Amino acid sequence: MRATLRWAHSDLRTHRGEALFLVLATAGIVASLLLATALFGYATNPWQRVFAQARGAHVWLHTDRAADTGALAALDGVQSVAGPYPTASATVAVRGTRASVELRGTAEEPDVGRPLLTAGHWLDAGDPDGVVLETRLARALLAQPGDALTLPGTSRTLTVLGIADSPERRYRPGEQPGLVWAPPAAVPDPGGQVIGLRLTDPGETDYAVQRAVTVLGAGAIGQVSTWEQARAEAQGDNRLLGQVLGLFGLGALLAAGLAVHGAIGTRIRGHLRDISVLKAIGFTPGQVVRVFLLQHLAYALLGAVAAAATVQALGGRVPGRLGDAVGVWQGLPGHTVALFLVPACAVLFIGATTGLAAWRAGRVPPVPLPRPAGAQGGGLSVVARRVLGLRMFRMPVGARGRGRGVRGSDGAGAPGAGASSGVRELEVRVPPALVLGWHKAFARRPRSFATVARLTLPLLLIVVAMSAWTTIDRFHSRPEQIGLPTALTVRADTGAGERGTRALLERDPQVAAAYPGVEVAALVPGQTATIALRGLGTREDPYPYALADGRRAHGPDEAVAGQGLLDLLEVEVGDWVRMTVGDRPQILHIVGRSIEPENAGRVISTSLDTLRENDPRLRPTLYQLRLTTGADPDEVAGRLADAGHERLDVHAVANPADGLSPLRGVVLGLIAVLALVGLIELLTAIGGTVRESERDLLALKAIGLSPRQITGITVTATGCTALAAVLLAAALGLPLAHWLIDAQGASSGIGAGIAQVPSPALLVPVGAAAVLGAAALAAVPSARAARRRLADTLSAVA
Repeated sequence: MRATLRWAHSDLRTHRGEALFLVLATAGIVASLLLATALFGYATNPWQRVFAQARGAHVWLHTDRAADTGALAALDGVQSVAGPYPTASATVAVRGTRASVELRGTAEEPDVGRPLLTAGHWLDAGDPDGVVLETRLARALLAQPGDALTLPGTSRTLTVLGIADSPERRYRPGEQPGLVWAPPAAVPDPGGQVIGLRLTDPGETDYAVQRAVTVLGAGAIGQVSTWEQARAEAQGDNRLLGQVLGLFGLGALLAAGLAVHGAIGTRIRGHLRDISVLKAIGFTPGQVVRVFLLQHLAYALLGAVAAAATVQALGGRVPGRLGDAVGVWQGLPGHTVALFLVPACAVLFIGATTGLAAWRAGRVPPVPLPRPAGAQGGGLSVVARRVLGLRMFRMPVGARGRGRGVRGSDGAGAPGAGASSGVRELEVRVPPALVLGWHKAFARRPRSFATVARLTLPLLLIVVAMSAWTTIDRFHSRPEQIGLPTALTVRADTGAGERGTRALLERDPQVAAAYPGVEVAALVPGQTATIALRGLGTREDPYPYALADGRRAHGPDEAVAGQGLLDLLEVEVGDWVRMTVGDRPQILHIVGRSIEPENAGRVISTSLDTLRENDPRLRPTLYQLRLTTGADPDEVAGRLADAGHERLDVHAVANPADGLSPLRGVVLGLIAVLALVGLIELLTAIGGTVRESERDLLALKAIGLSPRQITGITVTATGCTALAAVLLAAALGLPLAHWLIDAQGASSGIGAGIAQVPSPALLVPVGAAAVLGAAALAAVPSARAARRRLADTLSAVA
């Protein structure tokens, strides 16, 4: 054991930098995996906890006032019901902030779908104007218990009594109204009612919706929302962040394992004589394997423990969503298990790759075998020998005079001889370091290809991370390409004239266009869910949809649809679909697929004229505003709100990338971890190249190469290896990144077509920096080896 520890200590002193990089890389990988676990737990468990404590309803049905909902409680699979509750749509305002809400008349605290109070108290029968706000709505309004809410256009005011969490779909400005619980007296003229169904088997949600629609009739259904939609909205971008961290963490773990495997293999080849000496003095093969295995397991264990301790102690202090996720995760039941299991799995994986490489060390014979006279990869290739021996090539020269290095075709080469033009031979000398360096990099093909592959993996993941960064930038810099051509959504009060409202909006100098529209809920075929049916723009002034497939909707009954709707209905571009709006059927021809970041892509869009052909009484309920270049949406929204005299509800269009701001820091951290892994592999390759060139040092000096030229051979070999890895990473990483990002877009309902790979202006400098950095990193050890004393060189070759 003492000899083993002395060997490990000596090896650590020799490779201190490599050991440090391995510890840091392991720490970064384990931290990424722990943060991914925290984000997954943060995305799922809070909503699941609220849903369980509130005994949430699996289905919420919005119906008209005349619908008889009493029969729903007797349906098979329905455990209990909530309501029905009278509802009314309204707009509330506090301190200049407005929001669209659903007033829900609730006489008593519900048993199913019970709001979980976080501040204040529940409704008071003695206060008919007291209300309770859903948490997300209260946060948007900056409202607290005791605040007074006004209803624009009326003289009524409501008093906030409490704030509560709810497992229902959360408030989203311009898309989903906020939820306000109020006494029935506060909803004097309800426009409909809502009833919740809690099921015995949540997996039968679609069947339960279908049965409920059959009992009530399709014409009585206004909107259907399910627990799955609410859960998906609650998880939101946290799940995506967890997926990104998990994917890159696993990729970096694989790259680190391969780098450790390559480092041990290279070290074994460089220490064959030392290993033979260990065996000659009594070390068994198992002891030799344990020397390498325990040493690298100690490095991995140190990095894993450091990462776990850092995340546990400082993770909750990170500002933003990551800190919140770690804080919530630390309070979950499975936190302690994950905190030990994730680092343990990472250490075991690195130990497995280490054991495979260390097993070769145990097979080294006690008596060193004589090295073959020729290189294992063979001598120089025919092309390399020809290039190395090149002295001249033929080229036409039209000048009369002779320049330096130009000789006649007959080989005489006397200056001034032969004034006529013709074929000349120009002397060109190729530096031997370039040819020999290229040969050294790729002579041993299996070993060279393995080195290139190990270095390519972290570079490939860096290319994917850069693609994620540029895709997020695309959402911010060119939103019109990803389905967000407009910046503001305006909703006018009931009774406002269409022409007057549109003229008021277009009067603003920074409003380029105002597209009138309407959005209604429609039942899909089979009556298992509702989708969003939108009519935006007119045939004379069409709405600028971002199309990924097909063409724009120009003719009658033509529409474009999001990927989420195509998946839900299992249709394709070119199909006809039938849906029901109230008691009116609507049949549309899907001629294109649009990129739809709203409502999980479950949106079908046509022109307002097409919807008016089916219902001539239809009037615009919203306006989408496209602003001029450089306009500030907040300033324009403020001016329009003032000009509307509290008759306009103006909101900025939500950008999905706003919730992905923490992903930028995540990407930078992942790139740093991957760069450490690549640096480990690069140091291994440089060390192996320098050690393998020691026996060639005497021969290179014998043929007249200077130390600078010998250094150039190693630098060229390292640069060629790095260049091959960079080119391979770009060739494989760009298509892989495009596929991964589009696959994520398709699974989220937005649809494929959102990926934006890095431009050549970014890739070329990064690739050049990687190659030049590798060459510079190889210059110091190769120069030191080229100037070794003759006695040291003879000892290494012996």
